[in-house]
Amino acid sequence: MVSERDSSRLKDTPAPARAVTLTVAYEGGEERRGPVTMGQANMIRCVLRDEPEHINIHDVWPAPAGTSTEAAVDALRTLAARHEALRTTFPHAPGSAPREQVVAATGTFTVTVLDHDELPGEPAVYAESLAREARAERFRLDRDFPLRVTLVALDGAAVYAAVAASHAVTDISALAVLKEEWLTLLSGATLPPLTALTPLGLAAEEAAPAGLRKSAASLGYWERIIRTGPQAMFAEPGAEGTEVGAPRLTLRSRRGARALAAVAARTGGLPATVLLTAWCALLAHRTGQPACVTAVPTANRYEPRLTRSVNTLSQDALLCLDVRVPSFDVLLSKAWGAALNAYRHSRFDAVSLWEMIDRATFERGSRFARDVAFNDVSTLPTALPSMLPCTAEPSSPGDETVIGPELELSWGEVQVLPTRVLTFVHETDPLLRLGVWADPALFTREQAEGFVVGLVRLLEAAAAGDVPLDALTEVTGVRTVERGPDWERVDGSWVSPPAVAEALSRALDGVPVHVTTDPPPGRGSPEGEAEPGLTAYIAAGGGPLTPAGAHAAFMDVLPGRPGLLAPRRYVIVQDPPEEAEAGLSGAWVRQQILSEGTGRDRRM
Repeated sequence: MVSERDSSRLKDTPAPARAVTLTVAYEGGEERRGPVTMGQANMIRCVLRDEPEHINIHDVWPAPAGTSTEAAVDALRTLAARHEALRTTFPHAPGSAPREQVVAATGTFTVTVLDHDELPGEPAVYAESLAREARAERFRLDRDFPLRVTLVALDGAAVYAAVAASHAVTDISALAVLKEEWLTLLSGATLPPLTALTPLGLAAEEAAPAGLRKSAASLGYWERIIRTGPQAMFAEPGAEGTEVGAPRLTLRSRRGARALAAVAARTGGLPATVLLTAWCALLAHRTGQPACVTAVPTANRYEPRLTRSVNTLSQDALLCLDVRVPSFDVLLSKAWGAALNAYRHSRFDAVSLWEMIDRATFERGSRFARDVAFNDVSTLPTALPSMLPCTAEPSSPGDETVIGPELELSWGEVQVLPTRVLTFVHETDPLLRLGVWADPALFTREQAEGFVVGLVRLLEAAAAGDVPLDALTEVTGVRTVERGPDWERVDGSWVSPPAVAEALSRALDGVPVHVTTDPPPGRGSPEGEAEPGLTAYIAAGGGPLTPAGAHAAFMDVLPGRPGLLAPRRYVIVQDPPEEAEAGLSGAWVRQQILSEGTGRDRRM
């Protein structure tokens, strides 16, 4: 079943009968200061660069029945005193990025209370819209409390807390911890002592010799993938741009949950690893790639001391899983080690990482695309309503809705994302519940639905026995993309040589360009197989063009063009061949050569 939902504010929403903004004071903490963590530095770069509605995050917390607004506010006050991250600001000079965090001992924050005589027909959708609206305002890192909270109340009783949060201080996992603790306080229970690392404690560990060695190892791991793996998972016709507006597709399926549990029982694999393996296998099959390269952002909480840390640990674990194996079971046996390797290399200095990426991509002649992200939040303390379809509140033990549908698909709001496929795993038992955003230029709605249903079919087939990976089309109904005869595997990536020639010609003000595919130079890919490279012949007409100038010009046109890869060699010739021979490589070879080289000898 497919349903359509939109979490924008309902047009017939009743105006609140009473609206008030409260100033809430907190105290009892300890004043401290120190360097920012690597995760904070990473997200601060994004906070300062990106539009706030794209980088801020949000959640909706349902209050227990009968919760007074005073109790809801008191619980927020307790959380502020309890967690250093909520009392943290980042002083910095205008135009510079913060390098220091300051934890206040006392302070204030505001809570807006919207008290209604009557709630809209779908109050969860209404609360969601309030949280999204609050995301649109930028957080001031040097002074703002990192949560914006609006309480939706009915006759003085809190029903929902709509929360927008600064990504410089919290991530999705941190919001889940805060939500669980808020609900614990409202139930009258006592919170346990804190055992997770504080942001300042983590910063101290990262600055220690062992932390610096870990960061250096992470950079080396990332560099190997960026220099040799697919530059983009979706290098194919239609893949353009660096930001994608995609609607959310939600899968809820008892079939999927039963199959996942059965595969885990049959193979002895962890359900999370089984699901990740199936997802990677299907994605690599759909894209026609020999490996699945995906960001796994929540995986950096695999250390027990970080699992419940209220902090932003948003640094990608970068998984590269080679799918060139005969069957699902063989791939599953590799997946845990590959995932653990990615998790271990997910702590790094963001500035150094991007300097490395810039250097490696210039030398390789590509632009690494974070095309795919897989976020398994199913083990977080509490499900996240803001990531769920807004058709119902989250299920609770004893609730009939916990049974759920055999297989249901629903469509939600559009979000602008810097990825082509983003997947959130919200639940694996008793329902398999996924949220998927897929680039509509690459997936029609029918194809996106077919992909997630294909994932369920793959799990069902793997529950019955091992699945040959060359049978995925028949098993899942998902077909490999058709790229056409102009596309080739070049230096670990899918590339269109004619598109490379056209882009290079345009970058050089329209001079004639011919691109050939040359035999491999003997340099192996990470799997030990050499692949061909490109040579560009450029008719400069006696102009001052050099290989370095050609390469620099080409690199400027790469962003948003994943089907392009720079030639390994640039050959500058005087004139193009006669028109009748302009498409023949042999004719270009016979032209007078003015200069040639890799173009990587110096940065322009």
